[in-house]
Amino acid sequence: MVEGKPLVTVIISCYNHALYVEEAIKSVLAQDYPRLELLVIDDGSSDDSVAHIRPLAETHGFDFRTQSNQGITKTYNDALARARGSLIVFLGSDDVMLPGCITAQVAYLAEHPGTGIVGGNSEFIDSNGDPLPDARQNQRGVGAQCLCFDDIFIPRKSLVPQIATQMFRKSVLDEVGGFNPDIRLEDLYIQFKITRAGYTIDRMPMLLARYRIHPSNTYKNPRLMAESFLATYADYADHPDYERIRARLINSWFLKAVDRDRAFARELLAQLPMQHWNLKTLRGLLKYARQSLPRILRVAAH
Repeated sequence: MVEGKPLVTVIISCYNHALYVEEAIKSVLAQDYPRLELLVIDDGSSDDSVAHIRPLAETHGFDFRTQSNQGITKTYNDALARARGSLIVFLGSDDVMLPGCITAQVAYLAEHPGTGIVGGNSEFIDSNGDPLPDARQNQRGVGAQCLCFDDIFIPRKSLVPQIATQMFRKSVLDEVGGFNPDIRLEDLYIQFKITRAGYTIDRMPMLLARYRIHPSNTYKNPRLMAESFLATYADYADHPDYERIRARLINSWFLKAVDRDRAFARELLAQLPMQHWNLKTLRGLLKYARQSLPRILRVAAH
């Protein structure tokens, strides 16, 4: 019976995703699960996202609010405070929920009381919604997994299910205090908090969502990503592998930042003791030197 099923709250925070947000919302509205609450927030978009969302809200009656830009973690905390569901899904406004995923996840959580988050596999798509080549699909066919804190902190198992596929118990989110508004990326922080509290993140071996790759994806901002990752890991500085993992993160982000943000690359290198340099450090230094040489020669020529 419908009355016996838990209410699921889906939260969509939109920031400048006018091209994609309608598809995200419609993918929720098309779910076959009978007890859904949809909360949509426009977080200060400067494009015409609101014009795409408002007609859908008027037609379907879901809760839609606009606000000045607050950032995703504060927006999620505010939405959680008014969510009525006992199960929560955070869907990116550029992602797509696949049919039947909520029904499958609710059933899974009912059978696994120690699971704090259940996710699944995702398919990467481009700006137009077309699947990326198979060589770039590393989240599409992963098998079942049950991940604890060390599995994702070290990490020592396969990739954690992407947040586009994840369903959370609200009681667990409340227990760990929700998101940290000072950390701008939400997924790794909350995964650490929940698994450190003793719950697992489980992966169902089924396709649950489509994750969109486009020019403004957050992961393409090395400063935002690295600062958020390092701040998240810093909460667990007492872990015996912390220094090694921190150095590995800095090395990886240093190499990426050389091409995208040279000033930030220098900041990262300054945080890395020489005993933690590795091949990525040397590759980054070589790239940095090659990029700097033409400028040095131009200055010398004058």
